[in-house]
Amino acid sequence: MHANPEDSIVSIATAPGRGAVGIVRVSGKDLSGLIAQLFGRTLTPRVANYLPFTQVDGSHVDNGIAIYFKAPQSYTGEDVLELQAHGGPVVLQMLVNACLACDVAGVLRLAQPGEFTQRAFLNNKMDLTQAEAVADLIDASTEQAVRSAARSLSGAFSNATQQLRTQLVKLRMLVEATLDFPEEEIDFLKKADASGQLAALQSQLEAVVQQTQQGVLLREGIKVVIAGQPNAGKSSLLNALAGAELAIVTAIPGTTRDVIAQTIQINGVPVHVLDTAGLRDTQDEVEQMGIQRAWSEIAQADAVIYVYDSTCAQDAVVAQKDAALRARLPASIPVVAVWNKADLQAPPASGGVTAGAQAAVALSAKTGEGLEALRLQLLQWAGWEQPTEGLFTARKRHVRALHAVGEHLVLAREWLDLGGDQLDLLAEELRLANVALGEITGEFNADDLLGEIFSRFCIGK
Repeated sequence: MHANPEDSIVSIATAPGRGAVGIVRVSGKDLSGLIAQLFGRTLTPRVANYLPFTQVDGSHVDNGIAIYFKAPQSYTGEDVLELQAHGGPVVLQMLVNACLACDVAGVLRLAQPGEFTQRAFLNNKMDLTQAEAVADLIDASTEQAVRSAARSLSGAFSNATQQLRTQLVKLRMLVEATLDFPEEEIDFLKKADASGQLAALQSQLEAVVQQTQQGVLLREGIKVVIAGQPNAGKSSLLNALAGAELAIVTAIPGTTRDVIAQTIQINGVPVHVLDTAGLRDTQDEVEQMGIQRAWSEIAQADAVIYVYDSTCAQDAVVAQKDAALRARLPASIPVVAVWNKADLQAPPASGGVTAGAQAAVALSAKTGEGLEALRLQLLQWAGWEQPTEGLFTARKRHVRALHAVGEHLVLAREWLDLGGDQLDLLAEELRLANVALGEITGEFNADDLLGEIFSRFCIGK
């Protein structure tokens, strides 16, 4: 974002569309002049005022509630004015226009995406992980994700990061003391057990990384593509997992010709399941397009459920085609082999055409037998553990930053073990670890990083 942070900003803060109530939000260094122009009076901070809302020519727009939050006791840390009116999009846009028209100082403009929360971050009302948690809370697709985003917003992730930083700073102080007073007889590092402190810090970091990876999984979920030959029961499996008739199921090969996606919950984790066209050679141009899309989705999947037809287990031609298709699956993507139609025919023992899969599950999409085993297998593959009360949402950038911290601490361990003239290199690795850790909460950041994060917010946030 390159907008002037000294400007005042205004935006509709509620979701697009019609509703019973809508909110227009204004934030700026001093809104007293704007308030006087809008209402011809002052407003007592943090008091709800029922007022007529008018345009600059005096024409009536609506009656509603105006609440004034005086800096720094506000969401952004600046003066904030919220206008609550009936939630028609035209009504709210007229209120925005009225605010712009009453801006005699010429400093009010439309807000950019995420700019209200960005100002809250810049004014130290929250750190960067809390700011990101605002968007996570809005976008949460499961109850567990909501609870975890709320914990991040309340500072759970920030506290975990701060504890790491406190221990790291303490260790840095010891090293710097040794560098500053090399002539002293007392060995600061040995006396203070710097080696033990570094080991404890690495152990603590490992625990935070594990929690953070769980938080990423909870926020982003996993993308699972259902693949296999026509009539193996892929669409039936999607319907069974979703608990709804999303895909058309017939005995005609090639019924599914496009990608059908549905997000489901498994123990609170969002799982994005995609049903795809049956993989085969065909002269049908439309079906060919569907198969191309299937391979494209497979290439981008976190995991593939490859569906086998138990009733064709002894068919050598079908088995040969399955083996050829399995060989084309990307080696880097985990595969869960599913023997469907187990209610009609007992599947063969694991192995043979399912060799190389991370797991093999026998189930019946028709009766539901084996579905729970498949759900648990997907979570196990993804690394999901039973959630604890301390779980918080996180992002991939947080994991990358923590891994960078870990890499610097590994190098720091090497320099510490060498000792002697290598202590300046030890100090530098600890400093770089501190910088990487600061990137998580925003203590060290680049403008382009902030722009990337806040631009993904909705306008009124």
